Amino acid sequence: MFRDFEPAGDRPVYIQLKDYMKLIIIKGALQPHQKLPSTRELGVQMKLSRNTVISAYAGLEEDGFTYTVRGKGNYVAAVSGGTANQACQIDWQERINDHARLAEQLDLMKHGIRARKGTISFTSIAPDETLFDIGNVKRAFMDRMSVEGDVLLNYGYAKGYKPLMDFLLRYMQHKGVDLKGKDILITNGFTEGLDIVLSALGKRSGKVLCENPTHHTAIKNFKLHGFQITGIPMEDDGINLTELERAVSEQTYDCAYLVPSYHNPTGIVMSPKKRHELMTLMNQYGIPVIEDGFNEELRYSGSHVSPLMAGAGSGNSVIYLGSFSKVLFPGIRVGWVLADAELIDYLESIKRARTIHTSTLDQSVLYQYLHNGNLEKYLKKARTEYKRKYEWTLQCCREHIPYAQLSGHGGLHLFVTFEIGFDTRKLLELCSDQGVIFTPGDIFFTDNRGSNTMRLGFSRVTDEDIGRGIKIIGDTARQLIEMGTGL
Repeated sequence: MFRDFEPAGDRPVYIQLKDYMKLIIIKGALQPHQKLPSTRELGVQMKLSRNTVISAYAGLEEDGFTYTVRGKGNYVAAVSGGTANQACQIDWQERINDHARLAEQLDLMKHGIRARKGTISFTSIAPDETLFDIGNVKRAFMDRMSVEGDVLLNYGYAKGYKPLMDFLLRYMQHKGVDLKGKDILITNGFTEGLDIVLSALGKRSGKVLCENPTHHTAIKNFKLHGFQITGIPMEDDGINLTELERAVSEQTYDCAYLVPSYHNPTGIVMSPKKRHELMTLMNQYGIPVIEDGFNEELRYSGSHVSPLMAGAGSGNSVIYLGSFSKVLFPGIRVGWVLADAELIDYLESIKRARTIHTSTLDQSVLYQYLHNGNLEKYLKKARTEYKRKYEWTLQCCREHIPYAQLSGHGGLHLFVTFEIGFDTRKLLELCSDQGVIFTPGDIFFTDNRGSNTMRLGFSRVTDEDIGRGIKIIGDTARQLIEMGTGL
């Protein structure tokens, strides 16, 4: 016995020994009230220092696995739960509900193409981790921990960490938003914010409006919440207002979900004129707007365009979902919902019932990082690098890909549209065999269209791989077109 113990890694050896002995006690290899070897004897047997064994024994006793008899040594305690009951096998396929089945079906991480080692992948639109400002993040962490570490490691508030909330309210005010009558809720990123908002909305019609194509995560959440989706086609400067007006005049909708800046997946920025006309139309029909502030900070050219919420003035019809995930650090799961104060009051209760609160530690580190003035410096560096990659990707697409339309005014991706009838799934299959993958565009459409489109995320791809990968995509697309097999 004890001969199969092998310390591994840099974890303290006494903890590894303690856990090892717990396991053999639970399995019944050591019986209740059985005497353990002395610390000296076990140390010699396992080639460990006596102090290591003493610390392990002390931990076992503290955890209730052993007890000490003065003058006699250490004994195994009568640990409960060591004997298994008769095995019971549940058929979980029969127990899983339709919500879970739909979530699994819509899970792209499970059902999308897997990148083999060495694959050039244009599927991600996450930020490039080589740009992360690690030094200032560490400094922000130490700054906050030294001020209120005891508070940050305890339970927080469902609504959020107040210094961060106040900072974000000022941040949104500087975007032109009228804060009168509005409040903020901190969430675990954009996705939880959208999920909570949809949970709170009553289904008068059970229908939602959105751009077509649109963010796949939004489509997934609408479906999981039981909403019927009406997608409105896009134009070069944003959603088609003629089609939108036709839709709202024919049916009633519970809300509209819109991504006006650096739209996912098309990358289009809605024009100021269209934003104004859009909000006039939504106000006329009394339709709440969920605005996704996706990538607003990654503007490479042109003047600033205010969010829809800024155009709403003192009105309360816009629910703004914000996040720095695509700009800063997605590993810090912090987003926010800015909306009418009465609505936020309900959202706060839903948040508390589900997750109690967003990590106070994450919130505080983000706050300190922002408070220290690092966002502006980081954005300057990130914009410079992403703009360079954006322009290089644009150049490569124009040179190699036989597209019908290419869109993307900024952000971390471009959207490619081929002639009607072209099959980007077939293109993906052939490119994957050559070590290149991308995101087929049909997943972003609400009506099973888009089979002739694809999204190219360039943020985490090297310049060399961007050039090589896009050439492979373009050459393969031309071959398909010439053979007539891509149609």
